[in-house]
Amino acid sequence: MLTLLVLTAAVLLGAAPQSEAIVVYTGWERHALVGSDVRLSCSFFSWRWTSEDVTFSWSYRPDGAKDSISIFHYTGGAPYVDNKGPFRDRLEFVGNPPRRDGSILIRNLDFSDNGTFTCDAKNPPDIVGRPSSVRLLVFEKIPIQAGVITGAIIGVVLGLLILVVAIYYLMRFLVARRVFDLSVSKHGKKGKGKEAQQRQTPKVPLVYLSF
Repeated sequence: MLTLLVLTAAVLLGAAPQSEAIVVYTGWERHALVGSDVRLSCSFFSWRWTSEDVTFSWSYRPDGAKDSISIFHYTGGAPYVDNKGPFRDRLEFVGNPPRRDGSILIRNLDFSDNGTFTCDAKNPPDIVGRPSSVRLLVFEKIPIQAGVITGAIIGVVLGLLILVVAIYYLMRFLVARRVFDLSVSKHGKKGKGKEAQQRQTPKVPLVYLSF
């Protein structure tokens, strides 16, 4: 019987898929000032534990170009930066692969750095998935529209937090008021009951007899 169970488990394991889809995440768009540094984040979701063979690859496609070029690769526990491309002296790996972080840092940005950066990650045996891209826009001054959008997002978040706090204290007030009303009503009924009893009890006159 034990042998049959072992054989059945082996067959099931052999028939099970050896890899699952991996989902890669990056930001959607980044704005930065010329001459500044920018961090481009990349992470992934996988059903497996983080493998020692995890890899990250970054490619770059300048605005107006059709083809992408490879600018960074992490494999075998070591980062490799392209030493001939536009970021050869300005790209630094700042990720943490064991924590599924493959972020890079680009220093001293220039207007020519505008373009799309694509990150791809593999976590063997999870190797099936789509890369994720983030567009970088370099400005001399951050445009007002970008600042307004950022401010609007922050305002919405703060507004939601204030609303949640207000609802919380309002509910506490309503509950406390309800408890108080019930308490007053209860004591009031007791008081009225005593008064009713006193009213219903006839008073017997005292008669004094003298001899």
